[in-house]
Amino acid sequence: MASNGESIGSSVRPEFVFLAAVPGVRGLEFRGFDEERDFPSLLEVIERSKVADGADHTESLEDLKRNYQHLVNSDTATDVVLAEVASKVIGYGRVWWRQEVNGPYAYGHFAFLVPEWRGTGIRRAMLRHNESRLRAIATGHPGDAPKAFECWASERESDWVGLLESEGYVPARYGFEMVRPMLGDLPEAQMPEALEVRPVQPEHYLRIWAAAREAFRDHWGFSEEDWADTHLASWQESPTFVPDYWQVAWEGDEIAGMVLNFVDHAENEEYHRQRGYTETICVRRPWRRRGLARALIARSLRLHRDLGMTETALGVDATNPNGALQLYESMGYEVVNRQACYRKPLEALLPDEETEST
Repeated sequence: MASNGESIGSSVRPEFVFLAAVPGVRGLEFRGFDEERDFPSLLEVIERSKVADGADHTESLEDLKRNYQHLVNSDTATDVVLAEVASKVIGYGRVWWRQEVNGPYAYGHFAFLVPEWRGTGIRRAMLRHNESRLRAIATGHPGDAPKAFECWASERESDWVGLLESEGYVPARYGFEMVRPMLGDLPEAQMPEALEVRPVQPEHYLRIWAAAREAFRDHWGFSEEDWADTHLASWQESPTFVPDYWQVAWEGDEIAGMVLNFVDHAENEEYHRQRGYTETICVRRPWRRRGLARALIARSLRLHRDLGMTETALGVDATNPNGALQLYESMGYEVVNRQACYRKPLEALLPDEETEST
């Protein structure tokens, strides 16, 4: 892209990225990603942003490196941009894409920026840079296919939400974070007849992954890219991959459903809590409407209580077609945060372009 860096005091160096619309901040530079030296800087941006964004997740340097080693449809050589002021990284963005089953090409991106530099236009410049890169990627996809930019935002991320809305993004779907305190008696639920939970063995991992992928195909936004084998490899390397905690129901040689529980000990230590997660809750079609999910969640709650957890958490699509939200509420989970998937048509004009064209 063309650079106007000279006019605002940005240095001109070959390895740097030049954005078409850069705010006038002295010493501001944008550049590409260097895997040898930049991971600590990315993590620092994440850590410095968490309080302002109301985030309560924990990410280590090892987590970040592992995630970047297993990216799908995202090339760190071309799809990551860093913002620096006086050679200090203050923000970064990344893009990727996926194709939904029976849906659009979704061109995902984000732009993190530390709180003290928000409101300067830097984050908007990174967002527009992301969009420009994604438009270039989209030229390699079928011209008649529906295409949309996609970003996720928690309702607590007021700066990011405000920026997205000002750039023409609108909520396409909502999701909830839910927490269940371990108070009082836990719910009872019997396993459906002919189904049993068995200990998970290593030879089951691929079958469990495939069964979950099949079950989630019915969910909004499903794409094969989200279930690529490299994601399984990344998960298996994660400290939250704990098959001993999983509740997987079988009927004969067929997997019927599951809850893949885990405990994030690093997160619990940072936030001084004892939380377990009841995630990847799914039931394959032939076994739905028989109470299996309820039974597996009830077993999972007891597992976490026995592990010493004082609460459990999960995420859910607010309009899940299988009534998941209502099920979780009936099991004692309460909504603690709302997230939205924001989208904008790929061919949409920038807000200032719309003004110029009218």
